[in-house]
Formats: sequence, structure tokens, C-alpha cells
Amino acid sequence: MTSVFAIDVENLTKIYAHKTVVRNFSIQVEYGKIYGFLGPNGSGKTTTIRMLCGLLKPDVGSGTCLGFDILKESYNIKSNSGYMTQRFSLYGDLSIWENLDFAARLYDVKRRSKVVKETIERLGLGERQNQLVEQLSGGWKQRLALAACILHKPKLLLLDEPTAGVDPKARREFWDEIHQLANEGVTVLLSTHYTDEAERCHKIAYIVYGDLLVTGTVQEVLNASGLTTWLATGDKWSELAKKLSGQPGVEQITPFGNTLHISGRNADILEITLMPYQKDKSFTWVKGKPNLEDVFVQVMETTRGSI
Repeated sequence: MTSVFAIDVENLTKIYAHKTVVRNFSIQVEYGKIYGFLGPNGSGKTTTIRMLCGLLKPDVGSGTCLGFDILKESYNIKSNSGYMTQRFSLYGDLSIWENLDFAARLYDVKRRSKVVKETIERLGLGERQNQLVEQLSGGWKQRLALAACILHKPKLLLLDEPTAGVDPKARREFWDEIHQLANEGVTVLLSTHYTDEAERCHKIAYIVYGDLLVTGTVQEVLNASGLTTWLATGDKWSELAKKLSGQPGVEQITPFGNTLHISGRNADILEITLMPYQKDKSFTWVKGKPNLEDVFVQVMETTRGSI
């Protein structure tokens, strides 16, 4: 029976030289959804993606991807997936058209020239199709890499930090295309360091030191954090930050422009601590809501403390 989930895996574990890179990883991802992986470098995001698409075999664990067994049917998974690697890997001495035509040959795409032309038009590459890839900016290379991933009309896209190093406009256009693909039924799994990108995912997961620590919708993750956040806006925020550092209930102090985000998990103690400082008229105090960055910093600090 076909699974109702595009990805349904349990207890995936990968060990390299006696070091556990991914530990007991379990997720379920619905078809046509965008699922974001966040976590520091070396947290196991890339290894997890490679296990899901059949490029790596887990040492422990089982499950399905696109209805295929990840242990026994990795070829079928790879044939129906598009994988955009962290490092740009197309040929700089070939043109956009030549790169995509070559990729289409690898996928044995029928009516190859027609499909390449349609893909070039979809990603807005038409005016540059004869340009050598080595001459492209990061944003155009990103579009080309995505184009190469969707030539064969995959059911699953696996994107490893796809927007690293590109400008905000290129990132927005990329995300518009990702949401359009999801609307067409493509399931998208991507890793990112940007919390604002995570907010554009249907669900997110935070992986640290090989462990899946947080998962759910953005709102679910925020609600589960237990954080209370106060915002203090003023010019002398650095002096305030020094005074508050180490005070009872204060677990995080993060500047955003002229505003400090002051967060802690014990709302009552935090409020008592901040009460004297709130009399300072040089600051405007507002009880706000934690953002994803607040939550993930808290997760990191809690994890470090348990090691």
C-alpha cells in the first residue's frame, strides 16, 4: 500500500569512524509540502538528506521515500528526485543550454530539446541560455542548478542550502518558484541557515549534533519553546545588555538594531528582574513574542549544557 507520506522514516542513524553523525532520526513529510532543516554546520543535515534520497545507506533505521524502501529501492528514489547540492556542480565551460541538455540526457528525458526549452523559459534563463556558466552570478547559477533538478519532473526536491551567498532579490524569486512547485504537488526538503526562510516552510526541523531536537510548524515550534521575550528599544542598549547579563531569569540578550530581545523560560522571574529597569524612560519596553532565532539560540544553549 502506498504511504500517505512522501517521506516516512524511523530511527535513521549514520556512523562514521565511531562518530554518530545522525542519531535516531524520524520524520513524516506529506506530499506537496515544504519541509525545512535548520541547524549549525556539522549538525547532520546533509547526511540526512543523502540518506533520504538513496545516496547513503543508514547504518540503522528504515522507512520509505516516495513509497519506495530507502534500503532496497534507492534507485527508484533517485530516479524520482532532484538533488541540488550545497556546492554548485555544473560545468563552467558549457553554456546554460548545454548544461541542461547534458542533464536531460543523463535523466533520459523524452523530447529532450522541448523539455530543456520549457525549463529555461520557466526559470527565466532564456536571454542567457547561450552564456557560459562560469560567467554567471551566484543568483543565476542558483536558477540553473534548480532548472537541472526539475528537468525530469521529480516528485521530490532535496535542496542543500540552496540560497547561500545569493542576494535578497534572488532568494525571493527562488522561494516563489519553490512554492509554485509545491502547489504543483512536488515535495520539497531543504536545509537552510536563514530563519526567515524557515518561516516560509510548511514545517521545520532543528538538528543539532546529529539529534532532531525540534519539529513542527513555525507556530508549534514557537509555542513549544516556553520562552517569554521582552523588547527594549533605546540608544544605550549596550549598557543595558551589560547590566542584565547573568541576572535571574535572563537567558538570552540579543540586539536587533536599537532593540534588545531579552528572553527567558521563567516568565515570572524574568518580569521581576526587568521591573526596575523598565522605569528607565530612555527605553521603550514592550512584551513581545519570541522569534525563531530566539528559539534556536535557546535550543543550542540548552544542548551545549547537556553535553
